[in-house]
Amino acid sequence: MIRVEGVKPDVSGNTMEEFHRIRRLPPYVFEGVNRAKAVARNGGADIIDLGMGNPDLPAPAHVVEKIKETIGKTRTDRYSASKGIPGLRRAQAAYYARRFGVKLNPETQIVTTLGSKEGFANVAQAITAPGDVIIVPNPTYPIHVFGFLMAGGAIRSVPVEPNDAFFSALERAVKHTIPKPIAIVTCYPSNPTACVADLDFYRELVAFAKKHGVFLLSDLAYAEVYFDDNPPPSVLQVPGAIDVTVEFTSMSKTYSMPGWRVGFAVGNERIIAALARVKSYLDYGAFTPIQVAATAALNGPDDCIHEMRATYKRRRDALVESFARAGWVIPPPRASMFAWAPIPEPFLSLGSVEFATLLVEKASVAVSPGAGFGEHGEGRVRIAVVENEQRIRQAARNVRRFLETGPEMLHNVVPLATRR
Repeated sequence: MIRVEGVKPDVSGNTMEEFHRIRRLPPYVFEGVNRAKAVARNGGADIIDLGMGNPDLPAPAHVVEKIKETIGKTRTDRYSASKGIPGLRRAQAAYYARRFGVKLNPETQIVTTLGSKEGFANVAQAITAPGDVIIVPNPTYPIHVFGFLMAGGAIRSVPVEPNDAFFSALERAVKHTIPKPIAIVTCYPSNPTACVADLDFYRELVAFAKKHGVFLLSDLAYAEVYFDDNPPPSVLQVPGAIDVTVEFTSMSKTYSMPGWRVGFAVGNERIIAALARVKSYLDYGAFTPIQVAATAALNGPDDCIHEMRATYKRRRDALVESFARAGWVIPPPRASMFAWAPIPEPFLSLGSVEFATLLVEKASVAVSPGAGFGEHGEGRVRIAVVENEQRIRQAARNVRRFLETGPEMLHNVVPLATRR
């Protein structure tokens, strides 16, 4: 059968063209690793999964109690406002005031989202016209790219590290891109690289955005996951930043509530209004008891945040120490729940997807291939500290045996390109 790009056979064998938006999406690079995990687990293997950034810690007890208390009460089963209940938006405003010293109007400058990922995707729908150019770090979290691609936009990449090279690339992007970019995406602490930006960087970035008339879209999902005494700042701390900026945060990591799907977009009133309008057509907001419980989290004690941070720090230290003894040196991340690890030199030529697949098959350890976060992620893998310290050390022992075999001993492994 002759295969045409963008055309796939249907169940009867006839060819059919893929839908327009689906054609804009590249092959899913995590597919090979996910397939290997499924095969291994079906075979009885105990996979230590350090791939997905899926917090394993329990949600705070007082938050769980609040949702139990709220479920079944009058009116809580009805549709909820798509922009979020007023109490939750007020709680987010209070969080920004005490954490960053930033004053926000809950009515016009805050929208509750179904996690920061949904917020990014719907902001892309709200502000992007076909052909609009968005500047995005590379590597970065996939929604930062694909949300805009699915909205009809085009992507121009810049380096992820917040340094002079970043601004040099920005200058080139604005100077040589037609049409002129409409927005710049940032993510600090970075997913996947864990690098952190400071306020001086944000000051320069805000000045750049105002000079060139572009918006800033900041992903601050890992604001509370840091391991030194220097909390990551918000770009909105820069005077005047709100004129051009919307920032996205999430309850997922801070409160170990990933499945609850609660996040926020805050900042520039024009973009927030556009996002709220798009969301009003697409959803009715999260289940009201979830929003009430999320309000209790933001307004409640922060002991759980300190405990979360301490747990991830212990796990980070266990990862760096045990993997180094196994022969894999991993730079210790300053923030986030990820380590951005270079592929060991003997295996570098395999590429990140094949290396990650082999780790599952030969070491029963799952990580995310760097290529899944952009072409400049190649040569690295992302390791999430979402298992306890004992399991992380077991992963290191498995990895040590794998590394000691060396690539020349893996002759029985079928190359990824030929797998089915």
